[in-house]
Amino acid sequence: MNFTKNSLITGFASLLGVTLLTTAAFAGPLEDRIAENKPIRLGFASAAPWAYAGDDGSPKGFVNSIAIDVLTRMGHTNIEPVLTDWAGLIPSLRAGRVDIVTGGMYIMKSRCANMSFSEPIGAFGDTFIVAKGNPHGIQTYQDLIDKNLIAVVPSGYSTLEDAKAAGVPAKNITEVPGSTEAIAAMRAGRADAFPTTDVEAAHVTGKSDDLDMSDPEAFVGRKKLVVGIGFHPEDQTILAEFNKALGEYIGSDEMMAKVEQDGYIRAFLPTGQTAAEACTSD
Repeated sequence: MNFTKNSLITGFASLLGVTLLTTAAFAGPLEDRIAENKPIRLGFASAAPWAYAGDDGSPKGFVNSIAIDVLTRMGHTNIEPVLTDWAGLIPSLRAGRVDIVTGGMYIMKSRCANMSFSEPIGAFGDTFIVAKGNPHGIQTYQDLIDKNLIAVVPSGYSTLEDAKAAGVPAKNITEVPGSTEAIAAMRAGRADAFPTTDVEAAHVTGKSDDLDMSDPEAFVGRKKLVVGIGFHPEDQTILAEFNKALGEYIGSDEMMAKVEQDGYIRAFLPTGQTAAEACTSD
């Protein structure tokens, strides 16, 4: 078969074009944004002390702090906070409205089917936020059933699944968009218990005159689940880079000095379970 010089050049250009397109196809959506000098959008709901917006709109909370510090170590400082409802975090990531989810999500099998998690940034248990003095003696989901009490739970919280799995009737569960609405329902007397993480319960009740937390040791349900930072499933390259930088940062004096102001203590550091292991557990 004979080739002219021009046909060889044309063929090489075509091959190069295919190679470039193939390479581009492997780049994830966040990698593409970074290449175009667009900001990295951090998606989170208002759920202090995990993540919340400051008075100036800046991203606050220990999950945001960890994510921003790790990204900065990677050389990425162009960051934009995006505040949304808890239930909208994963859909926003899938739809390309945010690039990273920093809301403080437990790594769970059901969530791993929709997004990729970083290695754990901490391990936490659950408990209840209750009225001052815990007048109904609420310690477990069974107490809600036996005493015909109302639980208020933000849509998308793992405790919503847990309450249903424990047998709490649908009529005894009030779903709300986020923790702000859940706390408002508690204070208005529209609910008797708000099942949430021990760190969120401690944060809320530590600054409250009308709310308490039940005994975490008496709680029956999930114990010490790990939390990670969410990435789009196609962003595997930058996720691997993030995990490498996270491994060097997690538990460091630099990290602890920043996150302790939001209630994160060394007792919350990861227990050794990996994200892959957590993704296989129900």
